[in-house]
Amino acid sequence: VIVSAIRTAIGKARRGSFKDTDPISLLKPVLEYVVKDLPSSSMVDDICVGTVLAPGGLRATQCRMAAFLAGIPKTTTLRTVNRQCSSGLQSIADIAASIKAGYIDIGIAAGLESMSTNSMGGKNAKKINITDEVKMNMESLNCLLPMGITSENVASKYNISRREQDEFSTVSHQRAAKATFGPNKKFSQEILPITTKWKDPKSGKVKTITVDKDDGIRPQTTVDGLAKLRAVFKKGGSTTAGNASQVSDGAAAVLLMKRSQANKLGLKIMGRFRAFAVSGVAPEIMGVGPAYAIPKVCKQIGISHLNDIDLYEINEAFASQAKYCVDKLGLSMDIVNVNGGAIAFGHPLGCTGTRMTVTLLKEMERRGSKRGIVSMCIGSGMGAAGIFERI
Repeated sequence: VIVSAIRTAIGKARRGSFKDTDPISLLKPVLEYVVKDLPSSSMVDDICVGTVLAPGGLRATQCRMAAFLAGIPKTTTLRTVNRQCSSGLQSIADIAASIKAGYIDIGIAAGLESMSTNSMGGKNAKKINITDEVKMNMESLNCLLPMGITSENVASKYNISRREQDEFSTVSHQRAAKATFGPNKKFSQEILPITTKWKDPKSGKVKTITVDKDDGIRPQTTVDGLAKLRAVFKKGGSTTAGNASQVSDGAAAVLLMKRSQANKLGLKIMGRFRAFAVSGVAPEIMGVGPAYAIPKVCKQIGISHLNDIDLYEINEAFASQAKYCVDKLGLSMDIVNVNGGAIAFGHPLGCTGTRMTVTLLKEMERRGSKRGIVSMCIGSGMGAAGIFERI
């Protein structure tokens, strides 16, 4: 079961609130938060952090450093996991599986990405060597397609129009704006305010700021406004900066343990992690992944994705693929991304799965929902989905 869940606000990479914040400083506060109700942080057996872009060994060390700074002792172990965009959900699945197997009693699953520090395909990114063997294998070669091209492929293959994509994106911003600035200020219940240093790019002065809202939300977004943006990945294409997820910085964490342990400690149970599945799809249309992973995970526990799920968080990597998945699964947008998604506030790759879980659990509590799903597409052609239940 999950007894604590929190996230940072999500900052715009390279120009937002966390552009000058070290990844260690992003992760530390969320780790600190989820252990605060334990009699001792030494009760945590293991930590798994989903993270994507940084070199594996370096990021694993940074995460261990963050745990120490959060007051977690050396006896608590830590590792990272990388299944691209689903890494934050994979970390939850891994900790839950370890608890179920009896390897550990209590664990933290977290997600972290600083796309200001480690950019996708930036000038310092290591390039994959394309051998003759790879050139002769189309599937292997398609793993290297830019994500924006996979979005264009989904849009053209499944006839998702530019207008549909812009409409989907507008709704994302409107919902996120309401969750941030609306009367209930819903997101304030899941965001841990972070005080950090920020360097003004104009004056060069370093200021101390407190970040408690997502950077990317544009409440004034309209379909007509988005229609003016040009396609960025393909001439005459339909994927724009306005209907794709933003590159971002952020961290999130959840604390998991056996139900008996939570009861013994008198901790409030937010929900249980019930099932998890990953599906493989063609790399060139990787965005369709959730349309396959969601029915697969529901089948595991013998339920229907249409009748037995009250709430969905489906990652908005691109409006084209998110819209396709919703339509293909026959879902109502009334229960999908009810507080907006990555198009509005960003997609810090390794953090996203954990962030979506935090958002889902808080909303399920507000609505009294029984069952919810977190799902996302994964670069190189996969989809992941996890089922959460309130008990």
